[in-house]
Amino acid sequence: MKKISCAIMGAGLILTIIISNICSFVKDGSELDELRDSVLRLHILANSDSSADQQLKLSVRDVLIERSDEIFGNANSKEEAEKTAAENLELIESIARETLSEQGCDESVCATVTDMYFDEREYGDITMPAGVYTAVRVEIGEAQGHNWWCVMYPPLCIPAACEETADGSRETADEFFDDDQKDIIYNPEKYKVRFAIWDKIKSWID
Repeated sequence: MKKISCAIMGAGLILTIIISNICSFVKDGSELDELRDSVLRLHILANSDSSADQQLKLSVRDVLIERSDEIFGNANSKEEAEKTAAENLELIESIARETLSEQGCDESVCATVTDMYFDEREYGDITMPAGVYTAVRVEIGEAQGHNWWCVMYPPLCIPAACEETADGSRETADEFFDDDQKDIIYNPEKYKVRFAIWDKIKSWID
């Protein structure tokens, strides 16, 4: 009887550990999904990888970020920023074309709001996990060159005259993300394996 009781207690302990780990796994996965759903990214693709086309891409980037209030509005949520951007796609294209024209380039510009996959990317001292995000995608010409991206909501982009890379403003991130989400973006190595498993399971379900 004593052996049976010990076996039952042992099994109960193991079950408790398993349930606890599953709950933690689901919680982290849910936080990841909420993080992705709360972010609106800006994605600019150059016509080609030539130095001239890459410089044109950066010029377009600078102007779009400089006029970000006009394009994205003073949004209080990702949904508001996305809605305003969708309403201003023609404005985005016009701004980009005008910027290109000023530098003697007549390439076409196409702006869309779309859901697209991003690899894991470092953003200053912030790491955005890989996955599908909503993005304002700006394609210049053939859009075959290297891209540039940043996060427009929360407003982590800065006037890009400073650096080619975006500024991972910790202060801004601290304001917009909760503690669990901040742990994800500041300590990505803790979650990489379990997030990969989470996304795989979701792909099977979908």
